[in-house]
Amino acid sequence: MIDFSPTTRPAAPAAAETPTLSSLPATPASCAAAAAQLAPRLLAQAAATDEVGGFPTQEMRWLHEAGLLTAVLPTSLGGAGLGEPAATLLLYQALYHVGRGNLAVGRLWEGHVNALLLIRCFGSPAQLARAAADARAGHIFGVWNTENPANGVQLEPVPGAPGRYRLRGAKTFASGAGHITRPVLTGALRPAPAPVRRLDQGPLPVASPAVAPTGWQLVLLRADEQPPVLDRSFWRPLGMRATASFQADFTGIQVGPDDLVGQPNDYYRAPWFGGGAARFAAVQLGGAAAVFDETRRFLRRLGRTDDPYQRQRLGEMLALHETGQRWLRGAAEHAALPPTPTELPPPRLEALAAYVNTLRATTEDICLQTLRLAERSVGARGLLQPEPFERLHRDLTHYLRQPAPDATVADAGRFALASDKPAYQLF
Repeated sequence: MIDFSPTTRPAAPAAAETPTLSSLPATPASCAAAAAQLAPRLLAQAAATDEVGGFPTQEMRWLHEAGLLTAVLPTSLGGAGLGEPAATLLLYQALYHVGRGNLAVGRLWEGHVNALLLIRCFGSPAQLARAAADARAGHIFGVWNTENPANGVQLEPVPGAPGRYRLRGAKTFASGAGHITRPVLTGALRPAPAPVRRLDQGPLPVASPAVAPTGWQLVLLRADEQPPVLDRSFWRPLGMRATASFQADFTGIQVGPDDLVGQPNDYYRAPWFGGGAARFAAVQLGGAAAVFDETRRFLRRLGRTDDPYQRQRLGEMLALHETGQRWLRGAAEHAALPPTPTELPPPRLEALAAYVNTLRATTEDICLQTLRLAERSVGARGLLQPEPFERLHRDLTHYLRQPAPDATVADAGRFALASDKPAYQLF
């Protein structure tokens, strides 16, 4: 939860620069506008938190004051409806603008959005109402899924306490650890131990499968009340320093039925798991836009705007940026997901997965090409600290390293090969 005590609250931002709590965005369009308005301020502040283990506390406070911590919630729960399918493009635009301001903040806000959407999609109405109240109070949510390869998280039944589990194991890349108070994490459910009975007590009863579910379970943890043990030495990154993506060990923490979100394996249900990649792609494209803008500023400062080769590079970068914008519009049209689980026909699931996989790969290519052209434009001078380009380059390079990039392209190719439709009808 963000601390709003008088001793820690910074000077109130000017109303013209940042929306305040008295003017919360009430519509998806005003949320996207608020994110765009925040972007220059986030960019100006980014260097202050660019240190290993840093966290953008002040920036997350600005997002709260702008109403962006509750934006994806239904209007009936104090949100702006930014999580509705009809508002998907505006959600992508808001993520793009926050990423344009600071990729670390964009990563954290995307995780916050992801967590709230998961709770809305798979949680109970009571769980969503509690999450909404927490978001309104300034609690930051996140999703911690990456397993420690040697010690993944497991949920072990507590003997004599039906419905309660003891956690054991750790997550890595737990972005915002130590600051996020409402992380959603996945854990492997272990079946309850078989009862022990002497031979003279007769046969064992047959256990119902519902008594001991197995699979990957979503858990909403109140980390301010039961904090995990953090290993800060894990996080020594090239970029994205201010995300505080530590290793978090949950061993010994207990959770009850109200902390379990949805059913086992809901997290990996298609298309919600893969479809969410469009959100981090939007943040990445915002980072590429920041690289483009900084390259222009750098060249203008040095008086290099008349160089024909610099003009050519900027023209190529502009074309790349517009390509990314078109892909986001396409994703909003083709990959918008309903707010609650529904049965989608298999052909629709296949096409949606292929579209998002192609978006992921195209976004990575756009960003890498933008970085390559920008590097040649600014030269060695632009890669020196404290030039903003140096940090932007590190952050975007690091953030582009998402899991299984080759497999996503191969899956899109498999989809194309399996279909008899002409190219223009594939999606």
